[in-house]
Amino acid sequence: MCCQVLDIDELKKPAGLLCPNCHITGGCKIYADRPEVCRDYECLWLTERSLPVTLKPDRIGTIFMEDPDSDDYQAVCDPKRPQAWRNPLVFRHLLMKAKEGRTVIAKSGTMAWRIYESGEIAPWA
Repeated sequence: MCCQVLDIDELKKPAGLLCPNCHITGGCKIYADRPEVCRDYECLWLTERSLPVTLKPDRIGTIFMEDPDSDDYQAVCDPKRPQAWRNPLVFRHLLMKAKEGRTVIAKSGTMAWRIYESGEIAPWA
């Protein structure tokens, strides 16, 4: 999903469109020569061992990631499933992160929402 959901300036790939270097069956056509941004990216589902298989990005339509500049915990949705972050399983996970004291942001296209530890949701600028 990272090859579709994320914006990759180095490849002139906008968010929401599948990277032209992505094989439909999986994998990257330019893996050995992929840009540094792709090399450095770590999906939290792969690195955070506490995440269950039920939160695998291709199943829930959402990628969990940490913003390296702000430390925000983000849920970035597949454009085909813009409200995927509202799935009860996903929302429960995001609420748990908010209760841990994290700033939690759900993103869908150009829209973003902050999820508070109370369960309240507000637009995020």
